[in-house]
Amino acid sequence: MMNEDQVKDIIQRWLDTPEEYLKPEDYQQFKDFGSACLTEGDSAQLLKFLQDEKNQGIVKSMGYVLMAPLVNEVVQKEKSLDHCQAAITHLTRTCSPNKLMHSLLELIEDIDPGAISETILTLVPHLQTVLLQLDDNKAACVGLALTALQKQLSRLPVPYTQQQEEADEYGLCRCYNALAVSTKPFIEEVKRKNENCTTTSEDEELRTELLKFCMRSLREPLLEAELNRDRKSSLWLFATEIMVTLPAIQESLSELLFFSTLKKSTQTDNSQSKESRACLAYLLFVQLITIDSFPAVFSPVFVLQCNMEYINQLLTSKKESYLLKGLALYAKSLESVQDNSLPVSLLELKSFYSVPQNLRHVLTDCPMQHLRESGLQVLQLFINKLDVEAKHKFFRCMLKTSNHAGVESYIVKNTRNQVEFSMKPGNANEWFLGEEFLSLLGLVLYLPQGAETDLLNSMDRIMESLNLLRYILIRDRELRRTTGVWEELCRLKDEYLKMLRVCISISRGYYSAELKALREDQKLKAKEARDAARSTRLVKSITVQHQKVSNMSPQVQHQVLQSALVTFDLMESLIVRIEEITEEKLKIPN
Repeated sequence: MMNEDQVKDIIQRWLDTPEEYLKPEDYQQFKDFGSACLTEGDSAQLLKFLQDEKNQGIVKSMGYVLMAPLVNEVVQKEKSLDHCQAAITHLTRTCSPNKLMHSLLELIEDIDPGAISETILTLVPHLQTVLLQLDDNKAACVGLALTALQKQLSRLPVPYTQQQEEADEYGLCRCYNALAVSTKPFIEEVKRKNENCTTTSEDEELRTELLKFCMRSLREPLLEAELNRDRKSSLWLFATEIMVTLPAIQESLSELLFFSTLKKSTQTDNSQSKESRACLAYLLFVQLITIDSFPAVFSPVFVLQCNMEYINQLLTSKKESYLLKGLALYAKSLESVQDNSLPVSLLELKSFYSVPQNLRHVLTDCPMQHLRESGLQVLQLFINKLDVEAKHKFFRCMLKTSNHAGVESYIVKNTRNQVEFSMKPGNANEWFLGEEFLSLLGLVLYLPQGAETDLLNSMDRIMESLNLLRYILIRDRELRRTTGVWEELCRLKDEYLKMLRVCISISRGYYSAELKALREDQKLKAKEARDAARSTRLVKSITVQHQKVSNMSPQVQHQVLQSALVTFDLMESLIVRIEEITEEKLKIPN
């Protein structure tokens, strides 16, 4: 530690030395001097030194090195805050903006992981002051600062529930609101230059950096946040700021969403731009933020077609927030489309194939019930919008690719509904009544594993298939009108029922044997238990071993096996009824 005289000598040497002759060790000594004052609680003394008129040459030359110690002091302590804040403010007005910028960027890069939000909230107002003072490379510095700040904020968890967002435990919401405030002067600058038609390459670069900030914000935190227009949360308000900023910097929302070029994708970080635009579409069409100023010239089908790319992007994710937004955007994009209007040509587009397949994964693999329920509603909505030919093609595609009995049974149920609709006056068509219907029916009346089909796993699909077959046979008049259709239908029916009977016979034999074995095993264990009761030690041993048995109790196993046999009986009764109907129809002349 230096004594007071030594400190005075060093300060006098700094006063007598021109800036260009100052050495690196001088800067380090000055930083050590300031840090020592803060450590010893002499922040008032340090502020007095910095504000002293005769020291302004030193402050202007070397003051920027004190930014980090002063900011850390504000973050770490509640006392002497006023002195430290005043010192920081003085430095931002006195030191070289370029040197301050370099110091602040280093400080952001080295933020303590445990004090990210506190440091950023302290920094941002002063950072704005420094950036506004820059003449050269202002746009580049704005970009570097915003990128560095968002990189640090990406380390914080995004609050998801309303309670988490209101608590804002990690300060992420406050930080993004502070960023929104700090960017306003630069947004206004770009807006003013555009209005006056006096833009330069520097202005265009600033516009690009602000665009990158908006697009990064859309991806994180907004894509991960729960947003609800009925609850104007802090992140919802931040989303509104972003949506208002884009047009303000002359960035058309329709161009970003519908006509995004390779150039724009590069400007907005190519790897992330699709997710950013997906969130943009969600905020616009679901949350309806700035929808009043969005052009109304685009048809609902065009909007759906463009949004399918973003819906697909969201539904490929495993994150709940992404899936919720994808399903909501899918539903909202479909709602405005007229029922039975989407042509089959759309199904040839890649996104119109991929989205239903990803939706199928949500229905079959997603562990969250509310997402599966929403997914099923959206699937039905999509089916409702397809025209008859498109429905036919879509049903065939799903039956071929879904590999899930629940999804397949839902498609078969919709097939029956469509057959019923087609039989009403004025709705007749070849896709669900004529020759084209046979190709779909061939996929419905089909057992993928033949005689080895697991009837329990396929129960939903088989029962729906039998119900469809029974319905068609009862309402046979329309199908008999087309030559050859009825005969081919009967052939498909005979082959299907024949194979199904074989499956039922094999399955019934297997499950009956399992049930018999289980009953015998239970009798044997009961006998062993009675014998074991003669010895207390043996009783204890059996009790311990019994706890290691399979999680499914014998009672549950018995119930499952018995239920399987009842299911087979139900299937067989439906088969018998179908054959009775067929015999009745054969007696009726064509």
